[in-house]
Amino acid sequence: MNICVIFGGSGYIGTNLARHFLETKRFDAIYIGDIRETNINDHGVQYNKIDVRKAINLNIPNPIDKEGSWLFNLAAIHREPGHEPIEYYETNIKGAENVTFYAEKVGIKNIYFTSSIAPYGESKEQKTEASLLQPVTPYGISKAIAEKIHMIWQARDEKNRRLIISRPAVIYGPRDPGNILRMIKAIKKGLFFFPGSPDIVKAYGYIYGLIDSIEFTINRFDEPVIVYNYTEWPLLPLRGMVEEIKRFFQINKPVFQVPMSILVLIAAMIQVLALGKFKEFHPVRVRKAGFPTNIKPQFLIDRGFEFKYDFKRSLEHWVAEAPEDFKS
Repeated sequence: MNICVIFGGSGYIGTNLARHFLETKRFDAIYIGDIRETNINDHGVQYNKIDVRKAINLNIPNPIDKEGSWLFNLAAIHREPGHEPIEYYETNIKGAENVTFYAEKVGIKNIYFTSSIAPYGESKEQKTEASLLQPVTPYGISKAIAEKIHMIWQARDEKNRRLIISRPAVIYGPRDPGNILRMIKAIKKGLFFFPGSPDIVKAYGYIYGLIDSIEFTINRFDEPVIVYNYTEWPLLPLRGMVEEIKRFFQINKPVFQVPMSILVLIAAMIQVLALGKFKEFHPVRVRKAGFPTNIKPQFLIDRGFEFKYDFKRSLEHWVAEAPEDFKS
């Protein structure tokens, strides 16, 4: 019996991945392990309350195909700011240790781990998978360490184990209330400003494209270790994204460029006046919004992966899938 276990499977990526596997019937059974209950109501998905910071006790009925089954480690704390530094390390590093230990215990030979582009650190230069990791935040550092923990697991039995590590950019799509949807709504209201240069590249990835890349990489049986970036390709600069949004939604409101120093000052004042409760306009978030994340998915490009969702196509697909996301 082929199974998959998705740790962190109640999150946005995990939920969409589980639904994809239900549709494709790639696995005979799907297990979701998360501290939050899944919203998928299907007999093919079994939910288990799992905290990856602790030893994992998940009983799977035997027999299973240990060579054909997969563990997906999507569990993470990632929002910055929002957590104390120790929380990133506890969840992302201890989680990696506990997931790989569990894989050892049950004998499953395949792990897919979602890392992040955060381990690349801050740089205006374009980054590929060959670039040196230079993480500067607790989140980025914890993800870089977690990658190494997974690599050590694979190296212990390198002839029989497969490991895929993806480094996704900002993922968006239907029913996701994240950065891209917030930007669209702010542009509609005339409340969006270019944080510094409008020509910076902020890497992004559409959820359906990411899932395509997951299928693409797990089917590459001749490569036991894969590390790849996931962004759409080619990427638009921030100015191009804003222009595409305005054209697509027929928005006429102007978008002005505001110096970063002024936006940070405004954000700091808002935090003081709101007693720190308005976290969406936090100085840390404002600085992040103005810093380039120019990430190139060189691995996928070199192997002929089909990028189906450029930014315009992703908007078209998103509106068709979830028009309710754009009503307000």
